[in-house]
Amino acid sequence: MDIKTATALRRLRLVSAPEAVSFLVLLVCSVLKRTTDFNAVPVMGMIHGVLFVLYVVFWADAWNRAKWSLKTAALYFVLSVLPTGGFFAERKLRREAENAVNAAVAARAREEGVVSA
Repeated sequence: MDIKTATALRRLRLVSAPEAVSFLVLLVCSVLKRTTDFNAVPVMGMIHGVLFVLYVVFWADAWNRAKWSLKTAALYFVLSVLPTGGFFAERKLRREAENAVNAAVAARAREEGVVSA
């Protein structure tokens, strides 16, 4: 995995959890707006909107760079529109990055003759 692909995946991973949190807070604010005089929906709506747009932009970049299949790209997009999906996307992206790093380290070790396999 090249550095630009790793960076694209890292950006997507870093924005996925805050996007999920903002979605949940927006849902709470929506309930509070209907049940009390508290109305933070305009502010939280804008915050969530910005984070969602960032997620979609970073998702498209990661899809392009990582050469995901349509199924994988669709999974990450669907996770972005589910209230807690961003947490699952972040965990899955972290595992994917760790596996890529481990594979790169193992390949480099084999090249240098440190490990036989």
